[in-house]
Amino acid sequence: MPATFRVGLLGHGTVGAAFAALLEQRADAIAATTGLRPELAGVLTRSRGDFAEILDGSDLVVELIGGIEPAREHVLAAMRAGRHVVSANKMLLAQHGEELWGTAREHGVQLRFEGAVAGVVPIIRVLQESLAAAHVERIHGIVNGTTNFILSEMERTGAPYADALAQAQALGYAEADPTDDVTGRDAAAKMAILARLAFSTPVHLDQVPYEGIEHITADDMAYARELGLALKLVGSAERVDGGISVRVHPAFLYAGHPLASIGGPFNAVTVESAAITEITMSGPGAGGPQTASAVLGDVISAMIPPASTPETTASLPIVEDVRSSFYLHLEVADRPGVLAQVCELLGLQGASVKSVVQKGLGENARLVMVVHPLPESRFFAAVRLIGRLDFVRATPRAIRVIEEEFV
Repeated sequence: MPATFRVGLLGHGTVGAAFAALLEQRADAIAATTGLRPELAGVLTRSRGDFAEILDGSDLVVELIGGIEPAREHVLAAMRAGRHVVSANKMLLAQHGEELWGTAREHGVQLRFEGAVAGVVPIIRVLQESLAAAHVERIHGIVNGTTNFILSEMERTGAPYADALAQAQALGYAEADPTDDVTGRDAAAKMAILARLAFSTPVHLDQVPYEGIEHITADDMAYARELGLALKLVGSAERVDGGISVRVHPAFLYAGHPLASIGGPFNAVTVESAAITEITMSGPGAGGPQTASAVLGDVISAMIPPASTPETTASLPIVEDVRSSFYLHLEVADRPGVLAQVCELLGLQGASVKSVVQKGLGENARLVMVVHPLPESRFFAAVRLIGRLDFVRATPRAIRVIEEEFV
């Protein structure tokens, strides 16, 4: 009989329950692969279990509580006691990652966290192992399945944001309180983790500006179709002028971009490097069984230990003013000279127009354009001036456009 490998489980919600069931189902197969048979040593919830007893009886601890405390306290205690830890807690890692990884190195244990980013998409392992020798230049990711489903429904059916959100909640893709998802905060935490691994520099959640999808309209989707664009909530992490830029925002993508076709609750991550050109990984990004599968994969990896997350090798500045193309939506009075004045103000800030669509008459006139890349500060300076023109009837709406295509 193979030796027993004891797993302590902290948290028994959707993912925790799915992990416990999957661990039991796959125990024999794991034993055949590793020579160790995993079994639960105890489960900690709000109403049952004792952490000290579970820790004492475990070889490895799986943290699926979520949030910051007591998750942070338990993870640190487990590693200081010489236990490997597997976690799917992106907020914990995005805010306290350096402390946790440092503790893992200090005590010679592993901290594994594949389930924290992009569900079953194995981006963490790829960055840490497969691409460890690549000089990553840029990462683009759809790393939140809830928002991708909402935007896909708006595009597919023409539904307004509120209706698409309600549909996501009815299908279980969105929580009753979807704030972290729809505001972009969830995606920002995941991008902080990916940037830390890709560029080997500390990145904290507070350093990642994020915008959500709450203000996206059915009109935006209609114009996207007309302009040959797809609208996604995109996380970006890239090297810029000796530093890095990490951010989350809605962005239009041309059809040749590998993320443009990713629909529904799926996640996808594109990694760019001179050594590899570009690779894209995609798969389900949410759900108990999917995340549980990634967590169990980490448990198996920890049973055959490689090195833990290394120390950072650089301290790169965060670059805030990056170049980007933009979609600009204006509600304007229908009279001569409107387009000329708008283009003049854009031109004064160095913006040139790539395409224009004009719709409607009278009080329903709308002007939609895509501008070529320029520093974001200059574009938004132009938008502020345009918003003060007497023929502009509502606050201008701007959404970034990602120009890259891979065909």
